[in-house]
Amino acid sequence: MEMKYLLLLLTAAQSILAIRVGRRLLSTAGGERIQPLKAQTTGAEQARISVIVPVLNEYTRLAPCLGGLTTQGEEVVEILVVDGGSHDGTQELVGLYSQRDPRVRLLDASPVPAGWNGKAWGLQVGLKSADVGSHWILTVDADVHPRPALARALLLQARKADLPALSVATLQEIEGIGQGLLHPSLLTTLVYRFGIPGKVIRSVGAVQANGQCFLFQRDVLETLGGFTGVRDSICEDVTIARALVSAGYPVGFYEAGELVTAKMYTDWRDTWRNWTRSLPMHDRFSGGRTLLGWLEILLVQALPLPLLFLLVAINGRSVGRGLPRRPVTTRTA
Repeated sequence: MEMKYLLLLLTAAQSILAIRVGRRLLSTAGGERIQPLKAQTTGAEQARISVIVPVLNEYTRLAPCLGGLTTQGEEVVEILVVDGGSHDGTQELVGLYSQRDPRVRLLDASPVPAGWNGKAWGLQVGLKSADVGSHWILTVDADVHPRPALARALLLQARKADLPALSVATLQEIEGIGQGLLHPSLLTTLVYRFGIPGKVIRSVGAVQANGQCFLFQRDVLETLGGFTGVRDSICEDVTIARALVSAGYPVGFYEAGELVTAKMYTDWRDTWRNWTRSLPMHDRFSGGRTLLGWLEILLVQALPLPLLFLLVAINGRSVGRGLPRRPVTTRTA
């Protein structure tokens, strides 16, 4: 009987959190998407964008990224590959692309100072080294494959929505059944916690961001001290977005379809190992929202079917015990 009441209590909590998640999904449905440019647009070429790609031993993944970045238009004035001390041929690969496109430059950011995570340090070095005439900073991860005109489409969206910063929920490339089951499920946890991409965010608690493809207005980013404020964050992309919103700046988060894709992991083991490190997205801005988000994932996404089966089983046993027993008769000779 105690187990039954406990399950009923869990079901009630699940229902309350499900209402929260449902309202969040409804309020963010029908959001805007960044669309590929259908024709040559004017004005974007007048802006100057510096691209920063932080790397460490990315030889096997970097070529599609640099190949895509070198197809960007003249608004991209430089592509800064900031290396944290690679020893797998990454630096030589960057050298080959530098010969093909002079916008590609290799920066040595090793060693990483104490108290900094490697990616945040690479981004800060890139920001400090960027062309003084660049108005915008676009950070791109090595596992990203940008399509032509991505930078221009991001810039036009930022201008249209009057945003100092925006990032993109990249289209994910997945291989294998295990990864195909695990990776989308983990991505869905973010939708449950923060809503559907396609909106301008003005509340710290609603912040979504993706450092794989993040465009910043340079002067606004430097107003916050660049990436120094996220030096020790394990979710530096979300933390910098929360810092911007906390300072009163709106931040955009959109899908962009085929404009940009990413192949983050090699298999389901790699997926699980890396997701569990970044999934909490806990930082100095989180407060109790991290725990509440985990409860929403646990009770609304993970446990509905197990709880349902358990309730059915318990009720089935109760009904079975309550049925009248047939009298036993015996024959006498």
